[in-house]
Amino acid sequence: MPRSSLKDDPPRFDVVAAVDLGSNSFHMSVARVVDGGLQTIGRIKERVQLAAGLYDGKQLSEDAIQRGVDCLKVFGQRLHGMHPEAVRAVGTNTLRLAKNAPEFLQRAEEVLGFPIEVIAGKEEARLIYAGVAHTRADKERRLVIDIGGGSTEIIIGTGFNAQLLDSLQMGCVSFERKFFPGGELSKAKFKAAQTQCYLELQTIEQRYRKLGWQLAIGSSGTIISIAEILRSRHDDEYITLSRLHALRDEILEAGSVERIKLPGLSDDRRAIFAPGLAILLSCFEILGIEKMQATEAALREGLLYELVGRFSHLDVRERSIYGLVHRHQLDREQAERVRDTALSLYKQVASDWHLDEPELQALFGWAAIVHEIGLMISYGQMHKHGAYVLTHSDIDGFSQQEKQLLALLVRAHRRKFPDEEFASVPKYWRVKARRLARLLRLAALLHHRRTDEPLPKIKLDVEREILRLQFPKGWLDTHTLMRADLEQEKIYSDEAKLPFEFG
Repeated sequence: MPRSSLKDDPPRFDVVAAVDLGSNSFHMSVARVVDGGLQTIGRIKERVQLAAGLYDGKQLSEDAIQRGVDCLKVFGQRLHGMHPEAVRAVGTNTLRLAKNAPEFLQRAEEVLGFPIEVIAGKEEARLIYAGVAHTRADKERRLVIDIGGGSTEIIIGTGFNAQLLDSLQMGCVSFERKFFPGGELSKAKFKAAQTQCYLELQTIEQRYRKLGWQLAIGSSGTIISIAEILRSRHDDEYITLSRLHALRDEILEAGSVERIKLPGLSDDRRAIFAPGLAILLSCFEILGIEKMQATEAALREGLLYELVGRFSHLDVRERSIYGLVHRHQLDREQAERVRDTALSLYKQVASDWHLDEPELQALFGWAAIVHEIGLMISYGQMHKHGAYVLTHSDIDGFSQQEKQLLALLVRAHRRKFPDEEFASVPKYWRVKARRLARLLRLAALLHHRRTDEPLPKIKLDVEREILRLQFPKGWLDTHTLMRADLEQEKIYSDEAKLPFEFG
């Protein structure tokens, strides 16, 4: 059962860090686990405007890449010496869109010193909601809106549970380039920006209005800036529709970004203030928001709490995997048989094969649980169907790279070994993924009969890429079907130049 408090099962690290590679700014937060909560002990924010460097053809410019790399070099200096499992770095909308994101990620990871995951839009929304939920005590159903540089995340949830999650293609940096080039402000340009917002918001309007909420909360820079400006003019903390209309009229009267004079508006946010205001005003109008509070909590807080949870029973990924088991009507008993055997084989070779990492072990176990997820489509190609399902599903808690690894392990668990497809996973996982796939293949093969009959004591040894499976003397002589399966597996392995021996 999930825990309700970090006190119940303290994490393995006293200090954790989260890095958010946003489309406008890069953020880094470092926190200590104190009395069951998180205490921020370091925070850096750098305005990188990665989205401003995303040009036609969805290619990041060299200037944008270099700005990001320079920023992460500074972050890397602060994080130097931290345990790899105590740091989580994620990229968001711009890195989801950029075709040359792998080039950026390779350079960025070198200077940061830690892997960078690219998360899907709904996963970003879920983490934003987690950040808000862990820093507020509201009991009412919440609407949470986060306006980023490249996308806007909108969520409805109660307590720690998000009920509706969406990521819309409207962000203050991308809109600034598209609707307000050169810093010119006019009613026509503002209306064009809002029209684009209306088109995006209409896709979710009915679902959100139908579910409803009692409290609206805005997070991140744009909404915080608006809240600070309004707070200096009014006696309460609320953002309201009439106040947003007044702000709109005021900045349009200025006529250009340079002439906007608003107390509390920083120089680095001035250029993207109008598009951010257009997005928030459109959200108020289409969704029928009456008033909103602002919070500092955002994606990075969600990352920190999720990171701590990954060391314990709070890991949302476990729940997501068993949600897939239920939704796709998998044979849970068979899945857990294969998982248990897969992990038993893993433990025998983890040290020699340099696989001894808790995160890798967890991902491997989950891949074993869902290895038959394509079976509901067809038996013959279930490994390919399973990989497709995992690749194209929103699975709470998993980054795109983690989903990619799950999908690849499922794709490789039977039939011909797809060696060429391992080039698609991040470089730091490539050799390890190939080794994990070989272990999962054996675990699935050993349970072809789908019975509770216990397996004999099996010994597994490795020498470089040579894998040796040893059964008790005489056991294979009485299990001829198992021997036939192993002989076929040896053929597949030899074709892939992956030596396999058994006896």
